[in-house]
Amino acid sequence: MFSMNKLSLKQRAQILRLLVEGNSLRATARIADVSRNTVDKLLRDVGSACLDYQDKAFVNLPCKRIQCDEIWSFVYSKKKNVPEDKQDEFGYGDVWTWVAICAHTKLVPCWHVDNRGLDAAKRFISDLADRLANRVQLSTDGHKPYLEAVEEAFGADIDYGRLIKYYGNEKGGEKRYSPSKFVSASCSAVVGNPDKKHISTSYVERQNLTMRMNMRRFTRLTNGFSKKVENHVHAISLHYMYYNFGRIHKTLKVTPAMEADITDRLWSLEDIAALVKDDPAKKRGSYKKRISN
Repeated sequence: MFSMNKLSLKQRAQILRLLVEGNSLRATARIADVSRNTVDKLLRDVGSACLDYQDKAFVNLPCKRIQCDEIWSFVYSKKKNVPEDKQDEFGYGDVWTWVAICAHTKLVPCWHVDNRGLDAAKRFISDLADRLANRVQLSTDGHKPYLEAVEEAFGADIDYGRLIKYYGNEKGGEKRYSPSKFVSASCSAVVGNPDKKHISTSYVERQNLTMRMNMRRFTRLTNGFSKKVENHVHAISLHYMYYNFGRIHKTLKVTPAMEADITDRLWSLEDIAALVKDDPAKKRGSYKKRISN
């Protein structure tokens, strides 16, 4: 097996390919013939580099219509199984990923891992507002924290509408993992003058499905969930780096980053792996020299 410092760029790209296609850490290690710790370290390093790169690249974005939603997952264990001394500590139990998507370019300009409360909504919407170049139309569902968060971040400089869906009660009760029957939906303007035909959360809900399909940590009823919230963030960072820069969108025929004029080329996984700069080699004898001095 290979250790992290002996992996070639091609080998690192192969490991990233396995991860972005939905394989677990252990499955990736077996297929790539490396240790699980090697895969784990590569994910941490690349995930951190992807987070930094996108944070700097996603500024003054030309988005016109934004949709936001949040998706549930858990870290360490299900909420009911979290130890008593960890009950109120973030990173144990329920974890929510807040996601924004541009309806035109399909770019995901920002995401935020947190709880589902008001302060989390404010952090997420504030980050989104700082990345936009122009006034936009924003669509969300009926989650109440969005109201105050949007008002605080945008004031009146936004066209904001909400889509609220209503579900009926199934006879015999709701089945596990099956939503109740959809009954109706209503859209309403909250701030500004949003175009009602574009008040929608369809794209961001489809993006949530993409997350569940392509990240093992979001798959239900498996033991592939994240054990540490930091690694959860790293996996999401890699996922969106690949989604934004490295995968052709079937409708656009280019990547979302290309459509948004952030880059002029399709990124390979070698390009993404190369975001991590190798540490310079230490001079032989330098350690003994420091000791002797």
